[in-house]
Amino acid sequence: MSAPVLSVRGLDVAFRVGRGARARTVRAVTGADLDLRPGRLTALVGESGCGKSVLTEALTGLLPATAAVRGSATLSTPDGDLELLDAPESDLRDRVRGRLLGLVPQSAATHLTPTRTVGAQLRETLARLGAGIPVAELMERAALPRHVLELYPHELSGGQAQRAGLAAALAGDPPVLLADEPTAGLDRPLVEHVTALLAGLADEGRAVLLITHDLRAARDVADDVAVMYASRLVETGPAAEVFTGPWHPYTAGLLGALPDAGFTPVPGHPPELSALPPGCPFAPRCPERERCSGDPEPVRHGDRTVSCSGPVGS
Repeated sequence: MSAPVLSVRGLDVAFRVGRGARARTVRAVTGADLDLRPGRLTALVGESGCGKSVLTEALTGLLPATAAVRGSATLSTPDGDLELLDAPESDLRDRVRGRLLGLVPQSAATHLTPTRTVGAQLRETLARLGAGIPVAELMERAALPRHVLELYPHELSGGQAQRAGLAAALAGDPPVLLADEPTAGLDRPLVEHVTALLAGLADEGRAVLLITHDLRAARDVADDVAVMYASRLVETGPAAEVFTGPWHPYTAGLLGALPDAGFTPVPGHPPELSALPPGCPFAPRCPERERCSGDPEPVRHGDRTVSCSGPVGS
C-alpha cells in the first residue's frame, strides 16, 4: 500500500461555549488517527453531529478562533512535509487551500456568490490559483454541461450545485480532495453520480475523503472506511473488510440499519458532545456492553484499527 499523502495523528478539537456557570466544553474530535493515500477514496461515516465536518475544518484551518486543537496533520508536498495544524494562515491561504487540499463544502450552492454566474466564479477561481486548466476542461472533470457556465446559483439543480462546488475544488488540481457531505439532499441517482465522480478522481491518483452519513453510498465506492462515533474514530480499515466483517458493535449497527440488512436502527441516541459519558461513549447503546471492560484504546490488527474491548468478529 502506498505511503499516505496526509497523515493525521492524535487530533483533538474542543470548543468552550457559554459563560460562567453555563460554560461547557464541546469535544468535537477526540484522538483521531487517519491516513489518506493516493489513488484511494476513504469514506468517513457516522451519524450527524459526531464530529466529521469539524475534522475537515481542522485540516483546512477553517475552525473558529475559539477552537482548541491538538495533535498533528502532516501533508506531504513537493517541497517536503507540511504540518497543517501549525501552519500560519498565510501558508494555508497561499499554498494549501485549493492547491494541495481541495474542499467540496456542505451545501455547495450556499458557497457560491448569488449575483455572479457559475462561469464567472470558476474563471476567477482559476485565475487566483494561477491554474492553467481551461474552464471547459474543469467542467468536463466535474461532469457539468457547458450551459451551466451561464447560470446563476439559484438556477442550478441540487446536483448541478454540488458539481459546481466540485469543479471549484478541482481548479488547482489538488492531490487531496475533501468532500463534506457532497450528496446531502440529492436523490439516489444523483448520489450515485456524484460518488462515482469522486471515485473516478481517486482512480486518477488523488487521495479523496468522502464525509457522509450515507452508508450505502460509502459502501458502493470506498476503498477505505473510517467510522466515527461521538467524536472518536471507532473503526478504520479497508472498506471491503469492514463492511463485510465489522468489528465494532457500532459499525455492525450502522450496517444493520441499511434496507438490505433488515433496516434495524441502532437503539437510542448519540450523546451530546458536551456531555460525553465516562468510559466508552457507545456503551449505553451497545448490545455487547456486558463484554466491555472500560474505555478502550485503539488497537491495530494489520490494516484495521478498532476501539473496542470486545470487538465483534475479532
